[in-house]
Amino acid sequence: MSRIYDCADDTARKDGVTDAASAVRRGDLVVMPTDTVYGIGTDAFNPTAVTRLLETKGRGRDMPPPVLVGSMRAATALVDDLGSHGRDLMEEFWPGPLTLVCTATPSLSWDLGNTKGTVGVRMPMNPVALELLKETGPMAVSSANKSGQEAALRVEEAVEQLGEEDVAVYLDGGEADSGVPSTIVDLTYAVPRVLRQGAISIEQLRSVCGTVIGELRKPKKRTGAEDEETAGPGEAAESPSGGGPAAEQGTGAVAAEESSEAPAGGEDRAEEKAETAEKASGGRSSGGDRSED
Repeated sequence: MSRIYDCADDTARKDGVTDAASAVRRGDLVVMPTDTVYGIGTDAFNPTAVTRLLETKGRGRDMPPPVLVGSMRAATALVDDLGSHGRDLMEEFWPGPLTLVCTATPSLSWDLGNTKGTVGVRMPMNPVALELLKETGPMAVSSANKSGQEAALRVEEAVEQLGEEDVAVYLDGGEADSGVPSTIVDLTYAVPRVLRQGAISIEQLRSVCGTVIGELRKPKKRTGAEDEETAGPGEAAESPSGGGPAAEQGTGAVAAEESSEAPAGGEDRAEEKAETAEKASGGRSSGGDRSED
């Protein structure tokens, strides 16, 4: 049975984050609040756990989850190339509802699905999510709903859809502030390209980047077909990995009133694993990423 913690209570919140972090390290699934909708997540570097996440949602490998991080430092360890505007966008809109699709660091030993070498990364503006991410390091996170159903704005909605058998811990952060998904921007092109419009407008993006290629679809509020942080291959609204010079890739990805500097611990795992994987594999590439439903 799942353990549910009311994060409005300081003691329960501390206990819940500790329990959830332990669960993630074991390869279990946890549900947590974000600044958009509730997300279901696990250790991004545990392929078995990521497979369980996709199976629990009723998704295939063609819709890989995005990766949430607790600091910009953790994100840069996962990304091989931020393009000309990636760091500026992070500094302006992170933590917050902006998912960046980039070329993944090729030496990382993970398997998020059919990502074709890209990864969708985001740092959410939610204190509970950030506390957890700083304990665990990068997490593969998708919206906490069955594929095709409405994304959960309250923990009760997540429990109703996902049940208590597959999820170890639910962190109840109250009702989500917004049902509007994150904006997804593909930085694998020379010019940033919006794959899905969301909480960050194209005008805001252009104030930072200058030229930005927009997309025609407008954001929808917590629709089942467009899970929070995701966008599927070939569908700007269904997967944050969209095309890029490397190919029409399908990747994905969907914080904080706290410091974006990662403490020693969970956030350093991305860099440590990148270094370890590179030594062990001689620089062989192994996978990529995607986004929150």
